[in-house]
Amino acid sequence: MTSPSPLATSPSRFSPALVIATLCLGSLSGAVMQSLVIPIQGQLPRLLGTDAGSASWAITATLLAAAITMPVSGRLADLFGKKQVLIVSAALLFVGSVVAALTSSLVPFLIGRVLQGMAMGYIPVAISMVREIAPRERQAGAVAAVSATMGVGGGLGLPLSAWIAQDYSWHGLFWFSAGLAVLVLITTVVVVPTVHDAYPAHINIPGIIGLAAGLSAVLIGVSKGSQWGWGSGSTLGSIAAGVVVLLVWGVYQLHHDDPIVDLRTTVRRPVLFTNIAALLIGFGMMAQAIVLPQLLEMPEATGYGLGQTLLQTGLWMAPGGLMMMVFAPVSSRLINGIGAKPTLAIGAVVTGAGYVVATGLMQAPWQLMVASLVASAGVGIGYAAMPTLILDNVPAHEAGASVGVNGLMRSVGTTVAGAVMAAILTSRTISLGGHIIPDETAFRICFVVGAGAAFAGALVCLFIPGKNAEQVAEPRRGMVLADA
Repeated sequence: MTSPSPLATSPSRFSPALVIATLCLGSLSGAVMQSLVIPIQGQLPRLLGTDAGSASWAITATLLAAAITMPVSGRLADLFGKKQVLIVSAALLFVGSVVAALTSSLVPFLIGRVLQGMAMGYIPVAISMVREIAPRERQAGAVAAVSATMGVGGGLGLPLSAWIAQDYSWHGLFWFSAGLAVLVLITTVVVVPTVHDAYPAHINIPGIIGLAAGLSAVLIGVSKGSQWGWGSGSTLGSIAAGVVVLLVWGVYQLHHDDPIVDLRTTVRRPVLFTNIAALLIGFGMMAQAIVLPQLLEMPEATGYGLGQTLLQTGLWMAPGGLMMMVFAPVSSRLINGIGAKPTLAIGAVVTGAGYVVATGLMQAPWQLMVASLVASAGVGIGYAAMPTLILDNVPAHEAGASVGVNGLMRSVGTTVAGAVMAAILTSRTISLGGHIIPDETAFRICFVVGAGAAFAGALVCLFIPGKNAEQVAEPRRGMVLADA
């Protein structure tokens, strides 16, 4: 493997705070793409002239592209430099947004959504970069702020996109994201300094293809299981094929000098158990994002539905997204005070507590908002702690790829949550006006399962070794970005 080169950073005219704010903006913009089309999901078959099953790919394709791109973009950033990958990610967001805005046909629309999902590769690169450019005393807070945007973007995207879709045109959603992409692209080029952190190596093209193929097959099988049937040949075949491809890919990576993902690093106990916790906490975040809106929008005639419009639902959910950002500095203080490991455990416990609150507070929108605030606070704390644990336990030349894998595990958690919640909500139903809808017990079961996943994430934290239990293969060199 090529030996790493020392890290250095070019002078910057801008303060560290402005650089960090730029990285937060880019990460937030990428994360918003997760929920951008949720307000118009039910209308997409008509808008795109297709059936409901095909239209559902508008969300699935974006999540798949994001999951695959995050570890790949992280590795490419390690090889060629982080700023270059950030610029490419912002450009992909712009191109994808324009493609989606200009079409009313399924195939080009999905191409645009895939490109928008690939823009989420900005996030792990920004997280790993901010650790290098922030002053030492502000590193934990900077990492926490950028990492929290992954949850904040999904939370804030729902009311914002509902408002645009309701009061303007559905194409306006994508012109808005195109404008946002231009802002991110310009600020990234102008404000973010060039960090000379590239570690020249060969691009492992077969590794990228194998990772993409294996992950796509597994995640498609999981995300479409409720639609295709969990026992169907399509579902089982897709998951099995993906697992086989990933096993072959893993063997290939272990014998390659320049792997896309260094599996020897990912199986170190601190990294492995942090990634497992990421999966479980990602499950916890997505569970509330799926279940709470359905309960809020359920007709009041059911006796438990709250009869809110899509925009009202988005507004009730928006404070949860803001709560994640509010608790990022809280997480930073906890990390500096008691360490990242207990901070992650606290975040998981608080997330689980939010679901426990939800099981008893389902009678009014404000009650569900309270439950969402509690759960979101936990997600904000946990999401901010995970990258710190990763960065403290990997060599500098693997920082981007390792944070990308952690982002991938969060995405896997959200995908699994979507499948599990869908299975639960369709397992117990009632008929209302000729429509089959989940009954009240199904929602309570979802909350219990969400709590269980979050508490399991807290237990996993017990297996993460202390900071000095394992030595990192290469000492990390901190860099301080001088004020203008």
